[in-house]
Amino acid sequence: MTDDLDLADLRAIRAVAETGSITAAAVRLGYSQPAVTQRLRRAEEQIGQPLLRRSGRSVSLTEAGTRLARHAVHVEAALAAARDDLAGLRGVESGSVRLAGFPSASSTLVPAILSALAVAHPGLTTTYIEVEPPEALDLLRRGEVDVALTFGYPGDGRTPGSDPAEPGPRPAGSQHDGITERPLFRDTMLAVAPAGTLGSSSSGPGSRLDDLAVLAGSRFIGGCPRCRGHLLATCRRAGFEPEIILETDNALAVLGLVAAGLGVALLPALSLVPAPVPPGVETARLPEASDRVLSVAYASGAERIPAIGVAVEIVRTLDHAAFGLRPVSV
Repeated sequence: MTDDLDLADLRAIRAVAETGSITAAAVRLGYSQPAVTQRLRRAEEQIGQPLLRRSGRSVSLTEAGTRLARHAVHVEAALAAARDDLAGLRGVESGSVRLAGFPSASSTLVPAILSALAVAHPGLTTTYIEVEPPEALDLLRRGEVDVALTFGYPGDGRTPGSDPAEPGPRPAGSQHDGITERPLFRDTMLAVAPAGTLGSSSSGPGSRLDDLAVLAGSRFIGGCPRCRGHLLATCRRAGFEPEIILETDNALAVLGLVAAGLGVALLPALSLVPAPVPPGVETARLPEASDRVLSVAYASGAERIPAIGVAVEIVRTLDHAAFGLRPVSV
């Protein structure tokens, strides 16, 4: 029976699941190791099933432990939502929002979002952390951030609306592991190369490159793991395997490397909003099927919390055209 399981038990189980050891779980929770061990033994007695498999000094969760750890995430999220919901009775101004976003959003979308929140709700406390989408979603699952800006590429199987073969995302977005991801904007992908590399298909800003095979003999500059996966898939569809010799997530660094003739790259247009293209570098749009899709993510149901709800709404109603983005068709 689980009638006597309490929040402290669930927190201990979740901490072991996420840290991989009782010692690390104790450090995270601020408990002593014996206290965590006692919590786990108490929980095992209550449910009548083992929660841990012990092998020497290492431990892992049984199926029962794994399931309880998953429930613990939702229980803690529900309690946090209840606290924030009650705080909302005093008005949005008393709340707080923790935002996470990816690098190219940090110098473009994020300042606009935080500024809009400060103007509309000056008493609202906001914080921001820059991480790539997989880490941002992990932070959401752990309840360490409230709202995350994420992105996905065509065919990555993760972001609704990112696959041009799909008729379009559901209005409410996709839900997975207790997280809602709502696709909002399309971001054009660009080929970036030393001047003269892209041929007649690239004659200036806004030009389009229909056949990436013109870059088949070039050396490429890769980015984050997700971006690298998109680069590989895009080049393979064009019939060649790219030679990736340099890697950086910094768009300014990519432009510098390209200007020096050291390689070519694929970059999202958003990353070039604050970074003027230097002399000796040309760009061309890839077909729309290569667009990446930007989404807003939050714990499912958390949008009912006033502070989180206004943050999601401000992200949704951003002046996307000012950043060269296009709305996702629903």
